[in-house]
Amino acid sequence: MFTLARSKARSRVRTAALALSAVAALTLGTTAMTATTDAAAAPAPAPAPKKQGPTSVAYVEVNNNSMLNVGKYSLANGGGNAFDVAVIFAANINYDTSKKAAYLHFNENVQRVLDNAATEIRPLQDKGIKVVLSVLGNHQGAGFANFPSQQAASTFAKQLSDTVSKYRLDGIDFDDEYAEYGNNGTGQPNASSFVHLVTALRANMPDKIVSLYNIGPAASRLSYGGVDISSKFNYAWNPYYGTWQVPGISLPKSKLSPAAVEIGGTSQSTVASLARRTVSEGYGVYLTYNLDGNDRSADVSAFTRELYGSDAVYKR
Repeated sequence: MFTLARSKARSRVRTAALALSAVAALTLGTTAMTATTDAAAAPAPAPAPKKQGPTSVAYVEVNNNSMLNVGKYSLANGGGNAFDVAVIFAANINYDTSKKAAYLHFNENVQRVLDNAATEIRPLQDKGIKVVLSVLGNHQGAGFANFPSQQAASTFAKQLSDTVSKYRLDGIDFDDEYAEYGNNGTGQPNASSFVHLVTALRANMPDKIVSLYNIGPAASRLSYGGVDISSKFNYAWNPYYGTWQVPGISLPKSKLSPAAVEIGGTSQSTVASLARRTVSEGYGVYLTYNLDGNDRSADVSAFTRELYGSDAVYKR
């Protein structure tokens, strides 16, 4: 009897020890898992302080320059970003002659930016800057205005929205230049193509940016079959640098940029004058093109002083 009791006692002790070990392991495991989860869910750096004034846009020619240049400018007063939207310039709409279909194409420089989104795109987004992909014709006859059917337009729209999703971009910009409609046996612009394309794209990505570089046949074909796609755009802007031209699209002033300037190519006096006019006439967007890797704080300050009441500071 004593032997049996002692055996049972040892068994209870061993069972209790195992139970304590299991609890300890579970506690440690939970702590480790929590730590891992917390590390994985570590918040991104806080965006720069918000500013009052128009939305400023910077196109970057990624064949020659880094997207990161957009994030190097802040306002001396308050520290907000000088630029709100950065545009990757540019992907292309190409034409597959064997399939007789348009497709989305990235040259090696655009592909490099997308493949390195963690270091080329995410740092801008972490600052609160939206990153949009511009799509441009490529002399092959394919354009936004000559899809032969609604299905063809929808297929291309899906390529665009899939790209936005894959690389976690903030939207798509349409630039209907250099299509050379008719090349490779393609059709001429038609009334329905762009309406079908934008309608499908907006349905695919209802909360993303869709912007219009207001040029080319597509820009004048915004209505078809009782559908007007004007309201499906977040922004539209003047494509002629150094000038003032209100885009011919039915959007509120807050979404339009009649001013367009080339950084380093438009005189600072004109840059400032167009910015003053933007504010005085109540428009909500200011477009800039070709931000490069040089210190352009003087050029940028020429419009930030007028738009936001502050010089721009450049930081490498």
